[in-house]
Amino acid sequence: MIEFFTTIGTVDQIYTVVDYYTYIKGLEYLICVGFFCVFPMFYRYIHGGDEKK
Repeated sequence: MIEFFTTIGTVDQIYTVVDYYTYIKGLEYLICVGFFCVFPMFYRYIHGGDEKK
């Protein structure tokens, strides 16, 4: 687990297309998880004012 935290933020040399695809896929999953966590809060913020009327 400590190795995971030490590798965050480092720039590694990517030699093959498979390594590049794996790296991009991991970033895509992180972006999707962030979106799925932030969107419900944003939706409640936008539509939260309707209940007060």
